[in-house]
Amino acid sequence: MHRENYMNALREDIVDTITKYLTPMAQRYGYSDIPLETNVKWRPMVLVIGNYSSGKSSLINEFLGAKIQDTGQAPTDDSFTVLTYDDTVPEAEGIRVVEHRDGKALLNDPEFPFSTLRKHGQRFAAHFQLKRINSPFLKNLAIIDTPGMLDSITERDRGYDYQEVIGDLAQKAGLVLVLFDAHKAGTVREAYKSIRDTLTAHTFEDRIIFVLNRIDECTTFNDLLRVYGTLCWNLSQITGRKDIPMIRMTYSANAAASSNNSAHLPSFLPLLENQREDLRQIILQTPLRRLDHLASYLEIHGERLSHYIEALQNFALEFQSFRLQKIFIGFLISLLGGGLIAFLVMMTAGIAAPNALLSVGGIGAGLIMILWMSFFQKKLDQKFRTRRLENLDTLTPVADQTRKDSWSAIRDLVGQTLRKNKGDYTLYDLKMDLFDIRQVNNVVTQKIREALSDFRGMSDHDLEEWGKDAWSVTPKKPSKL
Repeated sequence: MHRENYMNALREDIVDTITKYLTPMAQRYGYSDIPLETNVKWRPMVLVIGNYSSGKSSLINEFLGAKIQDTGQAPTDDSFTVLTYDDTVPEAEGIRVVEHRDGKALLNDPEFPFSTLRKHGQRFAAHFQLKRINSPFLKNLAIIDTPGMLDSITERDRGYDYQEVIGDLAQKAGLVLVLFDAHKAGTVREAYKSIRDTLTAHTFEDRIIFVLNRIDECTTFNDLLRVYGTLCWNLSQITGRKDIPMIRMTYSANAAASSNNSAHLPSFLPLLENQREDLRQIILQTPLRRLDHLASYLEIHGERLSHYIEALQNFALEFQSFRLQKIFIGFLISLLGGGLIAFLVMMTAGIAAPNALLSVGGIGAGLIMILWMSFFQKKLDQKFRTRRLENLDTLTPVADQTRKDSWSAIRDLVGQTLRKNKGDYTLYDLKMDLFDIRQVNNVVTQKIREALSDFRGMSDHDLEEWGKDAWSVTPKKPSKL
């Protein structure tokens, strides 16, 4: 209990840091349209995707300890289903669905992190749902079951962009299981696109677990080796990597026991029980890995936001310097113009009184300066912006790979922001906010990593002592912020 409380306290501290310090700056400067904590404020999630016959629902039912999701050889469910915990009904009364909520209510409930999915439209909302289940497996995590991927289906057939939904959910998930079945170790078109493009763009490689499911349907060990080898080859072609990603092997014991061939299960299955248990433990450890992911999320967005504000500040500094130079040139031109006007008046009108000539020259200089600021200066400012935006890569130094990765992630966004508001930010505010975000990156993130490290070395006694008077795991806002 104390271990879970510590994990929850640390998770809340990280989310609180993101909410208080990163999100205000991110929305102020156009780094993000939504609060950054939206994707991480809820419980850890495991996203399960795979071909339509890969046994996703059967495996999920195995974990939950009851038949919650419909199963079958043909596509049986075309909905995205969020499976989460409910403790209002004792497990002794039987594991079952305690509450069911439809997609429209789910997308508009601030309790859940799914409001960003509203952009996918009404057709998606009609294929999105939540089930609260009193299964102890879900006590510290949630599972998202997905429609099976097909070969010939298109966005028009589904009514929403399936890949975009998968990408958004993968971004929120702490773990992504990609399932294949023994009968189709190859990949259909949607699976190929998901692995090759969608997942790589929206999540990290260490969060993706490849699973060969339904291995009980391989009649011999040689059949299993052939299927495993085929899947390895296919994945190497998709990922473009020479090293083959690790593939876990599993099956649903309940589904195998209920099949017609349950009396003739392959003799090699007992040898692979460790694989099944390993997969189960990987899923159950998602909350702990989630803490590392949250810390990484804070560090990555903190670094990118710092780099982003730095780029805006550099643009503002260059723009300010450019404007001062051109305004000074305009001032000199107006003085020369005013003097020339006074001289011409003196020569043509014969006016020799100094005060009169000074007035005429001053008026002429003022008119020239007004003309300069209202026309020439605006043209020069626009020319500067256009030229500078064409050379964005020189806006900030990118001396190492970390900076290169950061700049690659924010470069287009910096360009869009500068084109939209023309870099019209107060230089003082940019400098202060850049200082503050760097303080968060240097102080708070270090404390969070230290707390994570301490947690891994804590005994049950240590956690019990912490639980007596704990209210927070990490210190709040640095003193300088």
